[in-house]
Amino acid sequence: MAEPLPEVPDLFSDAFLQDQYRTYAWLVEHRPVSRVRWVDGTELWLVTRYDDAKALLADPRVVNDLKKQTRIDLAAMSGLPPEVQPYFLHNVLNTDPPDHTRLRKLVNKAFTPRRVQELRPRVQEITDGLLDRIGTREEVDLLEEFAYPLPVTVICELLGVPVADRGRFRAWTAELIAANPEQPERIAPAARQLLDFTFELIEKRRHDPGEDLVSALVQVHDEDGDRLSDQELAAMVITLLVAGHETTVHLIGNGTYALLTHPDQLARLRSDPGLLPRAIEEFLRFHSPAEIAGMRYTIAPVEVSGVTIPAGEPVLIALGAADRDPARFPDADRLDVTRDDNPHVAFGHGLHFCLGAALARAEGEIAIGALLRRFPDLALAVPPEEIRWRPTFLRGLTRLPVRLRA
Repeated sequence: MAEPLPEVPDLFSDAFLQDQYRTYAWLVEHRPVSRVRWVDGTELWLVTRYDDAKALLADPRVVNDLKKQTRIDLAAMSGLPPEVQPYFLHNVLNTDPPDHTRLRKLVNKAFTPRRVQELRPRVQEITDGLLDRIGTREEVDLLEEFAYPLPVTVICELLGVPVADRGRFRAWTAELIAANPEQPERIAPAARQLLDFTFELIEKRRHDPGEDLVSALVQVHDEDGDRLSDQELAAMVITLLVAGHETTVHLIGNGTYALLTHPDQLARLRSDPGLLPRAIEEFLRFHSPAEIAGMRYTIAPVEVSGVTIPAGEPVLIALGAADRDPARFPDADRLDVTRDDNPHVAFGHGLHFCLGAALARAEGEIAIGALLRRFPDLALAVPPEEIRWRPTFLRGLTRLPVRLRA
C-alpha cells in the first residue's frame, strides 16, 4: 500500500521527486490550491489544475518581477552570490510589461521562427554525427552521449560559443541546474565563471561580430533606437545559453524513456513515422521538462478554485500537474502518441510563452526520429525501476542506459 500523502508536500524530498504524479493527481482532485515547502522550509502556494494554471499564467495580478514581492528573499533562497544575482534573477523570464515587452521585442529581432527553420539541416547533421559516434557500441548512456551534446552544440553554434569553450560551459550550467541553494560551494563558482565567460564572449563579438546570435544581440535595436543595456545583454545571453539547451536535453531523454517504457506506443510510432510531431507534443505533456513554472507573486488577492491567495504571496504553477489534469486530458496518465487534442502548457502560456519553443520542438523531432530510424532494436539496458529522476524542477533523468541493438 502506498504511503499516505503529507499535509504539506515537500517538493524537494526524494519520495516526491521519484513519484510526483501520484501526489499531483491527489492534489488536482482534492486540494488544487495547496501549501508546499521550498528547500529552506518556506511555505508557498502550489496550483495544479489545468484551467487554473492557464488563468494564472495570463493574470496581470500574478507577476514575475522579483521587485514586486516582499514576503520572501528569492535572491537569498537561490544561493547565488550577491554580485551575480542581477544577471541570473533579473532577466526576460523575471520581468513584466513594459520591461518584458521591450526585452522580448529586441530578442525577437534576432531569434525568429525563420532562423529556426534554417537551422534544421544543421541540427540533422549534428544528430547524425552523434549517432555515428555511438553506433558502433552495444550500450550507451543516451543522456550523456546524445541527449546532452546535441542541444548544447546547437545553442553554442547559434550563440557563437567557441568549440574549445563548450565543455566548460556545459559543466557550469550542469552545476547551476543540479545544485540547490543549500550547496553554495557548487553554485557560487559556477555562476561566477559563467558570468565571466559571458562578459568575454560579448566583448569578443562586440569587436569582431559574426553571424551568431550574440553578435546580433550586441547590435540589435528597435526603430526608436532602444538597445539592451550591458546588464540586460549579459542576462539575456546567460538565459539563452542555459534555458536554450537544458529543457531540450530532457525533452529528448524523457521522450525516449517514455517510448521505451511504453512498447505499444513505440511500435505505433515506428509503424507510422508521420506521427512524430504529434508524439513530441505528447512527450512534452506526459513528462514535461519544465515541470513547474518560474515563481510568481500576487500583487492583489486572487481566487483560485475557491481559495483566495492573498496579495504578496509567492505562487508556483505546476505545469506537470496541469498537463495530467483528467478534466482537460482524457486518460491523462496514458501515453498516447496519436493524441490530437493536446493544448499542453509545457512551454507556458501567455506573455511568457517559451521563446525557444520552435527550436526545442525541431530538435526533439529530429533527434528522436533519427534515433528510432538508426536503431530499430533500441531498448532500456536496465529495469525501469532503476531509472531515477533528478532532484530539480527541470524534470529529467539522471542517466538513460540503453542497448542499441538486440
